[in-house]
Amino acid sequence: MSYLNQVTGYRKDILTNRSVVKHGNFALIEPDGIVKNVIPGFENCELTILASPKLGASFVDYLLTVNEGGCNHLGFGEDGVETFLYVFEGDLKVWNEEKEQVITDGGYIFCPENRKLYFENNGDRKVKAFLYKRHYDRIEGFEAHTVIGNINDVEWVHYEGMDDVLVKDFLPSATDIGFDMNFHILSFKPGACHGYIETHVQEHGAYIYSGQGMYNLDNEWIPVKKGDYLFMGAYSLQAAYGIGRNDEFAYIYSKDCNRDAKL
Repeated sequence: MSYLNQVTGYRKDILTNRSVVKHGNFALIEPDGIVKNVIPGFENCELTILASPKLGASFVDYLLTVNEGGCNHLGFGEDGVETFLYVFEGDLKVWNEEKEQVITDGGYIFCPENRKLYFENNGDRKVKAFLYKRHYDRIEGFEAHTVIGNINDVEWVHYEGMDDVLVKDFLPSATDIGFDMNFHILSFKPGACHGYIETHVQEHGAYIYSGQGMYNLDNEWIPVKKGDYLFMGAYSLQAAYGIGRNDEFAYIYSKDCNRDAKL
C-alpha cells in the first residue's frame, strides 16, 4: 500500500488525524493517511479516490498525478457516465471522440455521457489534477456537450453581491439545461464568509487548493486548509469563513443542478 503524503514507518509523535467522516452526511479528509489506488487504464499515474458512493456521494472524486509519460489510453468513463478533469499544474493532452487539446495550469475538460476521456503527459513535468465522474441524469430533448477551456480565462464574479467573496463557473449550466451539474471555484478573502448557512438538496465535493478556513459542516465548525477535501451530502448544513493572514481561502467544487428530485 502507498500513501499520498509518502509518510511510512515509525511516527515521532502520537497517532492523530483531523479527518472526520460521517457517511452520507459530510466528511473532511486531510492528506495524512489517505492512500494511492491502482485503477486499470491509468498508466504511470498516482491516483487517490476521495469521495464515492461508499461514502454516500452520487459521484466519485479523485486526486490525480500524471507522471512524465503517464497516460490513460483505455479511456476514463463508461456508458451513461459524464467526466471532468481539471489541471492544477502541468501540461496534459486530453481528448475524446469529439475534441483534442493540450491544456495547462487552470485547464479543464468536461466529457458528456458516452464520451470517454483520454489523456497523456508528453511534457517534462508532473501534472497535478482533479478528476470526477457521475451518472448523467438524462431528460428528454436536452443533452450536454464537450467543453474544453481554461478557468484563468473566466472573469471573477462577486458572489451574491459581496466584494470579498468571488466565484467562477466552469460549465454553461446556468444557460443550458442539458447540463445536470457544474464545477465552480469559490474564493474568500481573509475574514470573508457566506452570507448565510446553506441547506439544500444538492451535494458537493470540494478540494481546497489555497489558504485556510473555518467550515460549518452540519453545524459543526471545523478548521480546514489547503490540501483538505470536503464532502457535503444532501441537506448537510454548510458555510465557511476565510481565515489566515495572506492567502485567500479557495476551493474547487462540484454541484448537481437543473433537475427535479426523484420519488
